[in-house]
Amino acid sequence: MTEWITRINPDRLHPTPGYHHITVVEAGRTAYLAGQCPLDRSGTLVGPEDLDAQIDQVVANSLAALAAVGAGPSQVVRSVIYVVSDDVTVLGAAWRGLTGSAIGPAFTTASTLLGVTRLGFCGQLIELDLTAALHG
Repeated sequence: MTEWITRINPDRLHPTPGYHHITVVEAGRTAYLAGQCPLDRSGTLVGPEDLDAQIDQVVANSLAALAAVGAGPSQVVRSVIYVVSDDVTVLGAAWRGLTGSAIGPAFTTASTLLGVTRLGFCGQLIELDLTAALHG
């Protein structure tokens, strides 16, 4: 973690499964990543209807996007995870898949997990929206 990003869980709010209710950035620039979809470099959807394969691609894409601005997962200050499901088991699997991945530290910050009806590509099951604080 960085000394210029503070994560807070107030005593008066419920405990969380790893994320923090509040993230404060002391200084620096901010990068807003477009929703990272499970598309390969050619723009082809990876693993239609396969959540695990799509998580792997979303993680790879997110790491590449963060690296392009000189950031890593620990500099993510806000995440929104969209999953095509209303099943708490599927939503939990998506959360565990992401938090257990190489981008896992991104989800110790202010995070929201949403079950949605549909995403932009036919067969797409997950999308990840990230905001990162850039030092300097």
